[in-house]
Amino acid sequence: MTDKTLTCKDCNSTFIFTEREQAFYQEKGFENEPQRCPECRAAKKQQRGDNRGRYGNSEREMFPAVCAQCGKSTTVPFKPSGDRPVLCKDCYQPRR
Repeated sequence: MTDKTLTCKDCNSTFIFTEREQAFYQEKGFENEPQRCPECRAAKKQQRGDNRGRYGNSEREMFPAVCAQCGKSTTVPFKPSGDRPVLCKDCYQPRR
C-alpha cells in the first residue's frame, strides 16, 4: 500500500489517506475510503454530537413495565408489546 491523495466531498480540498490509515481501515473491515478530510470529519462529528452513546442518543427513551417473574415495576429500553414476558434487571441477569 502507498499513501493516496483523496478529495473531500464537502470542501473539495485534497488530503492524504496514509498507508497507516489504510491498514487501520482494512483491519476494521471498512470497505470504503474516507470521503471527508480530517477537518470536515471532525466538524461533522461535532455537528451531530459524537457523544451520542452506543444507541445514537445520550438518553434512551425508557418504558414502564412489570416483571413477569417477580412482579416488580421496572423500566425497559423498548416498548413492551405484550406478546413476550418482560423481566426486571435482577431477574434477567441470571439468565444471561
